[in-house]
Amino acid sequence: MANWIDACAAEDIDEEDVIRFDYDGRTFAIYRSPDNVYFCTDGLCTHEQIHLADGLVMDHTIECPKHNGQFDYRTGKAMRAPVCVNLGTYATKVEGDRVLIEI
Repeated sequence: MANWIDACAAEDIDEEDVIRFDYDGRTFAIYRSPDNVYFCTDGLCTHEQIHLADGLVMDHTIECPKHNGQFDYRTGKAMRAPVCVNLGTYATKVEGDRVLIEI
């Protein structure tokens, strides 16, 4: 059974940006792509547990602010060293003006 959580207002995230969302002891990163689609991944880098919401978003990638490892936030795939473990990803949907994630 789906557990959809209201994470933020759609307008809280600028195009090609990311915000942090904490829920039930976990940290998530929610992204808005250049084509206005929302995505969600684990919020901590798999390399050294740094918050990805402090990183740089560009061309469907998130760059960790500590060692510049990159992930494709659409799939969670590790793209550039030193990261080698993929991020978990979560379904998103927009209802009205709210972004929901499925946990």
